[in-house]
Amino acid sequence: MQIENFKIFADLVETKSFSKSAKINGITQSAVSQQARAMERHFKTLLIDRSQKQFQLTREGQRVYDASKELLHSYDKLLSELQEMKKVISGTIRISTIYSIGLHELPPYIKRFLQDYPSVNVRVEYRRSNLVYEDILHNSVDFGLVAFPVKQRQIEVVPFRNDHLVLIAPPGHPLARRGTEVDLRELAGLKFIGFDPDIPTRKAVDQIFRDNKLEIEPVMEFDNIETVKRAVEIDHGIAIVPQATVLQEARQGTLAVLHFKGKEFTRPLAILHRKGRVLTPAMKKFIDTLGMDLPEARGQ
Repeated sequence: MQIENFKIFADLVETKSFSKSAKINGITQSAVSQQARAMERHFKTLLIDRSQKQFQLTREGQRVYDASKELLHSYDKLLSELQEMKKVISGTIRISTIYSIGLHELPPYIKRFLQDYPSVNVRVEYRRSNLVYEDILHNSVDFGLVAFPVKQRQIEVVPFRNDHLVLIAPPGHPLARRGTEVDLRELAGLKFIGFDPDIPTRKAVDQIFRDNKLEIEPVMEFDNIETVKRAVEIDHGIAIVPQATVLQEARQGTLAVLHFKGKEFTRPLAILHRKGRVLTPAMKKFIDTLGMDLPEARGQ
């Protein structure tokens, strides 16, 4: 048995999917099945209960899984310690992030990180928020980046930064002509564009409306910030969005960005990683970089 056998088996157990385990390890689904059967032959016992419709381990399979996690943790810890002893900062960091953070918040940090550690390869995947958590739980990625983080037992949440929520409108909109601030109550009766109901920022905006006793129903709903901005630019409505996502449009004058009078609404961002995961020197340096206050990230 090689260490790769135990990793593939652990990924299979955690994802409960031959296809997902195959994707994580860059092999075919058939290869995952063959690896599982090879382990059963090696240990001379059934590890997977194939009489069940859903993926389920036998008692022996659970023991092998537990031992696999211990082995993999020790192996990762050894690799990390050897890299630290040699002062090596290299390898690959895999990130799963929601679109707004990946497109607008993360780039200056990655640029700084790659300048400081050119031997590290950074791979970024853009996902919906619920899938970022799934990627972390399945060990498909090293880090996740989300807004309004939700605590989960197996996930470590590291605060990243806070972004401000602002109102955007076409430059010629009546609200925009009055100045750079707007009273939240002035939104009543106006066409409003929102994110899809399951997106955390949409839930936060809905809560803002409820707290202020405003009954506002979006005339349009989209699953990403770029489409929301384009709809506002062509005067289909106004929207509440993270300020960092509209810095370019504000500079170019294609959108008016308005702050709320007497109120400040923020959007907390966080870094996620699996609890108990051994962080390589490169991963630790990446978290350190995200902790920096970069002027470019603030839009200055």
